[in-house]
Amino acid sequence: MSLVVFNRPCGRKVKPVFMEPVDKSLVENILKPLDLGDDDYRKVMDLMHAELVKGLTPATHEAADIKCYPTYVRSVPDGSENGDFLALDLGGTNFRVLLINLNGQEVKMESKIFIIPQHIMLGSGIQLFDHIADCIFKFMTDHKLTDRKLPLGFTFSFPCRQEGLDRAILTTWTKGFKCAGVEGNDIVQLLHEAIVRRGDMKNVKCLAVINDTVGALMSCAHSDRKCAIGLILGTGTNACYIENLDDVKTWDGDTDEPHEVLINSEWGAFGNGGALDFVLTDFDRSIDKHSINPGKQIYEKMISGMFLGEIARLAIERLRKNNLLFEGEGSYHLSTRGRFYTKYVSEIEGDDVDNFTVTKQIFEELELVTHNEQDYRLVRHVCSLVSRRAAYLASAGIACLLNKMQRKEVTIGVDGSLYRFHPFFHDLMMEKTRALTDAQISFKMMLSHDGSGKGAALVAAVANRLLEEKKEAKGQGPSSGH
Repeated sequence: MSLVVFNRPCGRKVKPVFMEPVDKSLVENILKPLDLGDDDYRKVMDLMHAELVKGLTPATHEAADIKCYPTYVRSVPDGSENGDFLALDLGGTNFRVLLINLNGQEVKMESKIFIIPQHIMLGSGIQLFDHIADCIFKFMTDHKLTDRKLPLGFTFSFPCRQEGLDRAILTTWTKGFKCAGVEGNDIVQLLHEAIVRRGDMKNVKCLAVINDTVGALMSCAHSDRKCAIGLILGTGTNACYIENLDDVKTWDGDTDEPHEVLINSEWGAFGNGGALDFVLTDFDRSIDKHSINPGKQIYEKMISGMFLGEIARLAIERLRKNNLLFEGEGSYHLSTRGRFYTKYVSEIEGDDVDNFTVTKQIFEELELVTHNEQDYRLVRHVCSLVSRRAAYLASAGIACLLNKMQRKEVTIGVDGSLYRFHPFFHDLMMEKTRALTDAQISFKMMLSHDGSGKGAALVAAVANRLLEEKKEAKGQGPSSGH
């Protein structure tokens, strides 16, 4: 590993900036484990492929790290979806209701955010779903929709086991929710029961429940039909992709056309069984040990926004304790777990290397007393190693999916704060995914816009279209709604 720090980590060639003399061999020894080679990334791909196959096979599904849950979403939008659709988005204390009008490529959206109060987050499931139904009714009343038949898509961002397009069993509450009587139950059924209890919303029916990766894919597929992968790179990471039904041995639905289904990989759990031990650093092991879920979500902990700042902090602290940074002087903040935020990594890498204005400001926030240009450059180098490894590990996952699908052209719909706000993540991923993907496959990455709203409505729209097509094929003629 060279100790040359470039002003840009990829793309244009720029003048290299060399560090002032420090104990280079000691710096290298501390940071070298973060600097993986292509052979490492190719091994990650091979191991991930084996896990995907395990997840898609009944006999090995239980033991697989990557579960590969069928989403029951069978088709992307074809552009013919028209009309008004409702979408719900529940992923935390904010609950959104959206009205989405589809007209060819044109999409119009109106939405309202409702707060889920703390007492409802910790109350009963009946209280939660009655509150959700109340919010839907208020929204429909405000938009004069109460007499309309409206298909609905529901983005429900909690761990679920999907048993049908409109059937998802909550496995466990997260994000501060603890509503009794919901875990182990179908959230769509609970929603419909709340709607029935009201007695004044008979025209609302949930046709589809999805997670955010599916939303990202569907949202991008509406404008680009070659979109076949949905990727989340934010606080956490996950990916979904379109798989041929012949390879989904766990499939229990019909085998009609289209002969494919979107697979929610849940790839954040890759490495739980030890597959990634060969690339884990001491920093990764420390993060895992002190996390709320030790031994779980290993791949996610190496890639996602929740953890990158802490990986960088641990590396910076190791350098400081060896008197290679800040003349060995630290601060309370720098020695406190979770206090070096991932946004610092993005901001330091995006800083102007001629004056390091932002970096100096961050060091002031961390109450570091002693710092000089050598410190700015070395910390920037640490940040770029951490984010580059994350981008390259994510690229290995995407390349694995691209090589598995063997489609000639693929668009990857991407959402998440890490991808949106890191100055080089997109470029790094394009560069490494290209290097790891079969030469005959072309791909591009596209930022997804409002996958959890627009994507949910599009899944409902596609489900509605397929229902109508089936009815017409059976000679029943078109119906007026669901």
